[in-house]
Amino acid sequence: MCGIATFTADIRSALIAQRPELQADVYAMDEPGGLHAYPPEVVCQVGQSDLADYRAAARRINDSGAEIILIQHEYGIFGGPAGAHLLQLLDRTHKPVVVTLHTVLDNPSPDQRTVIEGLARRASKLVVMAEKGRRFLEDVHGIASSKIVVIPHGVPDRPLADIETAKRRFGYDGHHVLLTFGLLSPNKGIETIIQALPAIVAEHPNTLYIVLGATHPTLVARDGEAYRESLSALAAELGVAAHIRFVNEYTETERLLDYLEAVDIYVTPYLNEAQITSGTLSYAVALGKPVVSAPFWHAVEILTSELGALVPFGDHVGFARELSALLSDDDRREAARHNAYALGRTMIWQRLAEAYLAIFDDVAWDGAVRLPMAYRQVEAAPCLDAIEQLSDHCGMMQHSIFSVPDRNHGYCVDDNARALILMHRLGNARGDRSEALAIIYASFVQHAWNSARGAFRNFMSYDRRWLEEVGSEDSFGRSLWSVGVTAHEAQRQDLRRWAIHLFDQVAPHALALRSIRACAFTMLGATSVLKVTPSHAVARLIMEKFGERLHAELLAYRRDDWRWFEPVLGYDNARLPEALMIAGDILEREAMVADGLDALTWLDLLQTAPSGYYRAIGTESFGRRFAAPLPYDQQPLEAWASIDAALTAAAISGDSGWNDAAMRAWRWYLGDNDLGLPMASMNAGACFDGLMSDRANLNTGAESVLAFQFACCAIARLQAEEIVEPSQTEAVAV
Repeated sequence: MCGIATFTADIRSALIAQRPELQADVYAMDEPGGLHAYPPEVVCQVGQSDLADYRAAARRINDSGAEIILIQHEYGIFGGPAGAHLLQLLDRTHKPVVVTLHTVLDNPSPDQRTVIEGLARRASKLVVMAEKGRRFLEDVHGIASSKIVVIPHGVPDRPLADIETAKRRFGYDGHHVLLTFGLLSPNKGIETIIQALPAIVAEHPNTLYIVLGATHPTLVARDGEAYRESLSALAAELGVAAHIRFVNEYTETERLLDYLEAVDIYVTPYLNEAQITSGTLSYAVALGKPVVSAPFWHAVEILTSELGALVPFGDHVGFARELSALLSDDDRREAARHNAYALGRTMIWQRLAEAYLAIFDDVAWDGAVRLPMAYRQVEAAPCLDAIEQLSDHCGMMQHSIFSVPDRNHGYCVDDNARALILMHRLGNARGDRSEALAIIYASFVQHAWNSARGAFRNFMSYDRRWLEEVGSEDSFGRSLWSVGVTAHEAQRQDLRRWAIHLFDQVAPHALALRSIRACAFTMLGATSVLKVTPSHAVARLIMEKFGERLHAELLAYRRDDWRWFEPVLGYDNARLPEALMIAGDILEREAMVADGLDALTWLDLLQTAPSGYYRAIGTESFGRRFAAPLPYDQQPLEAWASIDAALTAAAISGDSGWNDAAMRAWRWYLGDNDLGLPMASMNAGACFDGLMSDRANLNTGAESVLAFQFACCAIARLQAEEIVEPSQTEAVAV
């Protein structure tokens, strides 16, 4: 029961009337404690403060086949600071968004500014109902004019009614009728008109002031009907109680229009200018009503002397003067009536629907906002600058704030293990710098090993205190992977000896791992050790045990529409088929190779957008059983894993088509992605932390930088073999 809900219902009806084949689902916002009986078009309810509801609504929108999301925005509707929870929903959807802004402020708070500018980044178009709204968006928020559309509030299309006939329906005949409509609350300024009534009644004793509308539900919940009762008491005190009627009801549109037909003058005595649009004012004008109003923004824009008059806020003397003058001048009132009705014809719902449908047709897309891309030859080349920036004599720090290392989060063995592997994969870029860093990272991995617990620690604070005795199984697997790669690929013989020594201590404990990703990481380390020592018993046992485990998991969950190792998608997805293919190749088990290729083919299809570019499985996909993936947030780690798995598939199967898949994932870093945004810089060696629905996450943490550098190394080797031409996509500096 509010104006935004009414507008939503009306715009939906207008859109369908204009384009009958259109389907429009409604997602309703529920205030705390709200329990409403919604009509069938409402397919989902979102608790105002319940973030889980916003996320569930985003999933439902993505699954529904909807092509456009139309938001009705008002600050008080959505939860979080200034309604920021709405951004959580939009960040998890991947369809174009059009936002109707019912309020735009000239002096927004920091939270309000954040929300509006977040909506502007995500939206294809912002709709405001007045030119002042456009000016505020441009001047206050710096939003481009091309993104803003002005569409006046829609109004019903009724014939110009005979006022006297309409008055008789309500028993108002013989009276001059003034009306204010809307949910009753102190900001409506009803006191101003009650204070003006004695002077008006003195000139026009037959004046009747109708206050139509229920008290605002939030006000009722807090104060009951205290405000309405105070107005009644004021009318009695001033001796005008007989000239005012409170109609305490939530009035549906048709009933409201009936009331408006019986009105001589519509009155809006609001106390605050910050109202960019008023549906009730628009309705009154559409039905041909002269208006006397306070100068709130919408009234200033729409009202001229030919339609009525503007009176300063709270000026009951001024309202008495202007209302009495209009009531005394039948000719002026009749002219204003016809002028208002003519203006209303330009705002009828049909015109609004036509304008919105034109926007929808313009912004409809295939699931991606793609920006024009520049082209030139780009050769992959690893660069250590961003790696070194995040590293000190202890190890590599986890996170950054933009490009500045964030010491608050310290270090983790996951990143240092990856960094250790990278130092051996640099090809021609290896040198004194990489060798010195390799020792630092190897030392971190060694220190992380807790022999008493048979496990690796993971997280270390910046003051070099371990924050746990046992890390995750994934950190165990990645650490052993780095040790195995060092045993095989390190340039320094002393590092190789260290790695084999540590591998022999750690590997027997790996056999207790349960996480299939940890198993896959461990298999990649064992593979490297078998290249050094083909007879290494524990390394071979790891390949056999975990290879069979991965294969069994794949067969257990595989079905016609789901060719995967788990009932859900997660992170580092491509490592699973990569490890299975390698195990099948080493163990000479053709079924493992074939089923690993099948799973990777299925994953590659999921990670290819309809337009042919790479689309990583988004983090919002995690944990959704047997469900199609969501595209955001996309992590650089996924593109690296996809490149490695594709090149493994090409090597094992002999199918060079997998090299194309690797190149497609590589181009994701360079800007061939859902937003057309470069994610990495070849010159700086840095990479943003993720691709969101409307922007890149501009932090450049260790995982992202390492993933990009691994990708550079892999593609550089591929380009050196002249199997494919260098990427045609320009890498723009971060």
